[in-house]
Order: sequence, then C-alpha cells, then structure tokens
Amino acid sequence: MAQGRITKRTVDAIRTTGKDFVHWDGELTGFGVRVRSSGSKSFVAVYRIGGRNTPLRRVTIGAVGKIEADAAREQAKRIIRQAELGQDFAADKAKARAERTFEEVCNLYLIEGCDTKKPSTLLTDKGRIERHIKPLLGKKRISEITRPDIERFMRDVAAGKTAADIKTKARGRAIVEGGKGTAARTVGLLGGIFSFAVSRQLRADNPVRGVKRYPDQKGEKFLSAAELARVGSALAQAEAAGANPAGVAVIRLLAFTGARKSEIVTLKWSEVDLERGYLRLGDSKTGAKVIPIGAPAKEVLANVYAVEGSDYVFPASSGKGHFQGVERVWRKVRSAAGFSSLRLHDLRHSFASVGLARGDALPIIGAILGHADVKTTSRYAHLADDPVKKAADEISKSVEAAFNMSRNADIVSIKDGAGRKVDRPHKRNAGSTP
Repeated sequence: MAQGRITKRTVDAIRTTGKDFVHWDGELTGFGVRVRSSGSKSFVAVYRIGGRNTPLRRVTIGAVGKIEADAAREQAKRIIRQAELGQDFAADKAKARAERTFEEVCNLYLIEGCDTKKPSTLLTDKGRIERHIKPLLGKKRISEITRPDIERFMRDVAAGKTAADIKTKARGRAIVEGGKGTAARTVGLLGGIFSFAVSRQLRADNPVRGVKRYPDQKGEKFLSAAELARVGSALAQAEAAGANPAGVAVIRLLAFTGARKSEIVTLKWSEVDLERGYLRLGDSKTGAKVIPIGAPAKEVLANVYAVEGSDYVFPASSGKGHFQGVERVWRKVRSAAGFSSLRLHDLRHSFASVGLARGDALPIIGAILGHADVKTTSRYAHLADDPVKKAADEISKSVEAAFNMSRNADIVSIKDGAGRKVDRPHKRNAGSTP
C-alpha cells in the first residue's frame, strides 16, 4: 500500500515489524523500500515485462545509507521506463552475477589455453598473471573490462604499481619489477587471454586490440670490453669473498657461451661433451640444441665436481632439483660492478656483440646462440661445425680477456682534449709494484 512520497525522513521513520515487508512510494508506482525482519532497509523497483499477466520482477537499487532516496527514485524511474521498452534489469543483473571474473578467466586460460606453451614460458605467464594482472584486473567481470582499462593497466604496471619484493618460502624471494618493458609484455599476454575468452564465447571482442604498447626495450643492453672487465672484477671479488661457487660458475658460463640461464642451470652431465667442446641439450626454449663451447667455458666445467646422486652439473643444495641461487649471487656482482639493473640475459647479448665487434658473420653468431627463427636458422644449415666452433672459442676467449682486464691493469687518471679527467686502464710492467 502506498504511504506517501519516500524521503529520507520517511525512510528513517519506518520501523521493523519482525517480518519482511515493502513500504511503497505514493507517487512513483513500483518504487519502494524493502524492510527486512532484521531491520535492514534497501530501495527496490518492481516492474513487469509483457503486461499484467506476467510475473513481477524486482531489482534492488541499493542499501539505505549507501544511496540517497532521491537518487534511488531516479534510478527506479529509469528501470521502470526501460522495462516498458522490454529491457529486463533483473535478468541482466542475474546474468552479471553469474558472469566470470577476469581472475576466473585467467585460471581457465592457464588450464585450457596453454597446451602448446613450453613449461618455462608457462611459468613466466603464471608469474605475470599472479603478480600484475590479477591484482589490477582480477576482480572485474570479463565483460566490464574496456580498452581504457587496458591502457590504464599498462600505465600502472610501467609506473611500478605492482612492483614488490615478496618472501615466497623460508629462504626464497620473488622480486616483481615494473617498467615499460614489463608492461608491454604483460599487455601482450592480456591480448592472448582475451583471444582465448573470445574463442570460448566469454565475451564478444578483445579490448587489447588497438592498444598502442610501449616499445619493448628487452635485450638492448650490450656490455663493452671495459664494462665486461668491471663485471669480471666484481665476480672475482665475490668468489674470493666466499660467494656460492655454483653461482659464480654459472655466471661465467653464461658470459663465455652466450647460453640462456635456463640452459645452464638445468644442464646435466649427460649433455656435456668436454672432449669435443659441445653442450648437447635435450631441450631448451627452442627445443633440442647443440651449443659449441670455447676453452674458457671448458675450463669452468672441468673445475666443477659432480655430486653423487644428481644428474645436474649444478644441483640444488637440498633435494633433487637444480641450483636456484644464481640470481642472488648476480645481484651482488652487478651491484659491485655498478650495474644496478643489468640482467643475466644481457651477458648473452654481450657475447653476441663481442662476436660482431670481432667481425664474425651474423649467421655464425646465430648458429652459436641457437637462433629461434626458423628462416634464420635455415640459413645456417650450410655452415660447417668448424667455423662455428672456432668463433665460439674465440668469442669466449675475448670475453674472458675482458673479465680479466682489471687484474692486469691499474686505473690511472689522464686528461682528455677538453681538460677533463678520465680513468683509463694502464698496463703494469712486469715486476712493478701495484
């Protein structure tokens, strides 16, 4: 029964009766306040779709206190007016409640949308989903996410909004970094997740399409000979100070071979051929692979002792897995060398740059690194092993020489043409006092 216009005063005056009931507005038919036996109150609108003989449908507009009476009245007018045109708000609201959140879509994608991905790639995807995507977009419904949301997400990740240093276990840490490169690559992953959602008919379009990503600067750091010398010196100092020998050896092998970190830390003795100078990997990012290694890399491996009961060249300190602590050693080394953001993967690029600086042909370097592009790799097929192996040997020797440069040189200050002081390595004479 209508009881006058609903206002804040009339709503406050409504008393509970111990039963649920609706206090209807006297001016707008279909607008009311539902009062629960508990005493809670909420604004509601009721309507019919299709005439008098169809059942009433009810929509909760909002709780009293969270929305004002006048604002609730305007929403009720809109709902009732649209219902006359056939729009069923109650059904739409029920559908929205049943719709998956983006977090649920991400979980489904990891289960059903990654069949062709390698375990290492899948692990990276999981990290980006858990550390960046779910915190910023996970609670939204799949249909709610728009292109502006994606653009805002990219800016937030680039600005470091999701950056964190997380303790993962007793002695483990997950360092989550932001930046434009991370943002660009994570938006690329978002595009794949939304394409999966479209294929499963969870939404009609992909909001990532058309989003202009930041240029991905991944892999553009190349160390000069002088910079490699700083890294080599810092590594030698870390070794002398008692750094984990496995971590030191892994870093040297990465620098001397141009291999990927995953290829070295998971290396097994069965894949090492020191006599012929090859690492014959059963699997890698690009599948089975043969890496030619030079004398410096062979020397590193020759000084690593096999651990009984483990197949790995660098086994974990406990359990049956492989060594996991190289990043911890690397953070200290790069900091001591003055490169706060240098990645282990940059040693791979630096290996290639040393080869290019020596005048080695791109196909030779591509063969050593195991280039992933099929067309590029096909151009290497006519190359014999000898020039490839020779280049690997010479490049690794050049890197080793750069690592050891600081051991045979003093840093002296000289003046350049403009009168500025510049530090230059100065070779000591035999028998001279450091």
